Amino acid sequence: MIEPIRLVWVYPDLLSTYGDRGNVLILERRARLRGLPVELIEVNSDQPVPRDGSIYLMGGGEDLPQTLAARRLLADGGLHDAAARGAVVFAVCAGYQLLGTEFGGVDDSPVQGLGLLDMRSGRGEQRAVGEIVADVDPALNVGRLTGFENHQGVTRLGPNAMPLARTSLGTGNGDGTEGAYSGRVLGTYLHGPALVRNPGLADLLLYWASGPLPQLPPQAEELANQMRAERLAAVSAG
Repeated sequence: MIEPIRLVWVYPDLLSTYGDRGNVLILERRARLRGLPVELIEVNSDQPVPRDGSIYLMGGGEDLPQTLAARRLLADGGLHDAAARGAVVFAVCAGYQLLGTEFGGVDDSPVQGLGLLDMRSGRGEQRAVGEIVADVDPALNVGRLTGFENHQGVTRLGPNAMPLARTSLGTGNGDGTEGAYSGRVLGTYLHGPALVRNPGLADLLLYWASGPLPQLPPQAEELANQMRAERLAAVSAG
């Protein structure tokens, strides 16, 4: 019997803006279209984070909920235990900043992060709002990313974190790079939702969690490819 892919949506009561829940839904859909069993688990901030998930996801949020999420996740320890045993962790925007060693909280006062990625985030002078286009690290074999950013964060990577991508449009981390990854922990500023707009990135997470993936039915990819083409064309035209 095939073990189900356990998708754990972490703290949707605190970290769920700009439709980031769609990242969970697209992972479920792309797994089921391949005949892979999936189990969805939503964990609110007053519940323990299960240690036995396959892919853990966190979305965006405001400063106070982000700080509260960091404190509760540090105290809980479940996400750390899961990452230590090789589970996949995917986080967006505020959730991405949480993965680092430190981020800027209310009034940009430093808040301890989870330390799952070697990076620090603070607040920049200008807010980044608009489309991002970025080329992913070739080692990940994902291709070009598109997405929407709305943040004032500036993120600096340490030597033990790799940039997810390099921007050709938009701000991302603020230094020409976008997102970061190390092992099976990956974060990005991209909304959209990110995995809906970039199905190759969704498949990378599924591959990390379950190994080689069966092919999707061709008709199932048609809409996803059409959406990617439309977004890239719209950005190019702009």
